[in-house]
Amino acid sequence: MASSSPINFAILDDYHKIAAQHFSHIDPAAVSITSFHDTLPAYSHPSTSNADRKALVERLKPFNVISTMRERTPLPGDLLRQLPNLKVILATGTQFETFDLRAAKKLGIKVCAAPGKGRTDGRGSGISPRAKIDIKKGGGHPTTQHAWALILALARNIAADDAVIKGKGISPGWQTQLAIGLQGKTLGLVGLGRLGALTARVGVLAWGMEVIAWSENLTQEKANKLAEDVGLPPNGGGIVGENDKTFKVVSKEELFKTADVISLHYVLSARSKGLVGAKELGWMKESALLVNTSRGPLIDESALLDTLRSGRIRGAAIDVFDVEPLPADSPWRTESWDEGKSRVLLTPHMGYVEEGTLRTWYEETAENLERYVDGRDLLYSVT
Repeated sequence: MASSSPINFAILDDYHKIAAQHFSHIDPAAVSITSFHDTLPAYSHPSTSNADRKALVERLKPFNVISTMRERTPLPGDLLRQLPNLKVILATGTQFETFDLRAAKKLGIKVCAAPGKGRTDGRGSGISPRAKIDIKKGGGHPTTQHAWALILALARNIAADDAVIKGKGISPGWQTQLAIGLQGKTLGLVGLGRLGALTARVGVLAWGMEVIAWSENLTQEKANKLAEDVGLPPNGGGIVGENDKTFKVVSKEELFKTADVISLHYVLSARSKGLVGAKELGWMKESALLVNTSRGPLIDESALLDTLRSGRIRGAAIDVFDVEPLPADSPWRTESWDEGKSRVLLTPHMGYVEEGTLRTWYEETAENLERYVDGRDLLYSVT
């Protein structure tokens, strides 16, 4: 919205310092831009001190428009109500479980998504690489790729072997333990939406894996449709057996008791928090691998740490955590994952952090900022 004084605009959580270039063409007389390259502790998390809460409020209070990077900074109602200058949140991605959209609407704060399709006016890089993908011809998704990177790295002992060769493990440092072959193994999906189906597709076509799936409302009919959507025959078609379903829907207990690899692809909500706890982890086979590229709170972190410390399962690969970035004193950072414990592989929430994806999100954000400056309607509004 045009104004005699510049709009105060904040870019939050730009870890890689790549955002500013997408806004450099905007008249500084119209918009004053501030970039933050770090994250302050989440306002509502129990471990956050009053001083950190105050620091977050003070950081955000001056700004009229905020550009977020996914949910690196959660925006609960208690925080939004302390930001009287805030008029617009230009969020990246399309799912904002940690944003209080109801409070934002009540406060008159417009929240807009960035779906990753590119600018609508033909400027910038145009349609994103993700939007061009034909999944039936071998396409995928950044998170799908990362999930498989973690599965393969865990199964083939990549990180552990790399460490010992570089002198960070047992001297003289060579092979650590036998790798796991994935051919013919059972892949269990907790959540079978688009990302789960794409992850399963790789397992079926690359290694002939049996795929089983569970979620609260999943039916075999839905699973068959998803198999067809990703270019697989819904009833086996000779890929996993003439009488089998390509994606077989099972109970939660059967999935955890029979899968060799379990991968989470579930939407986080109040109902799904702690979806995987001590009981589910106790069902897993000792030889099984667990992978989470979805959301940290889906798994009871304390129960998972206990399971891994006791070596109850073969290993876990984790990309998402209850608190992000991980605090310096987090047990994930301080624990020594040595002999007798499960193999553990950790990455810093990299599932969506891909060059093409972030570039397109920032281009869409820049277009909406230009619209706001000009007083035009904003795109992709969710409030």
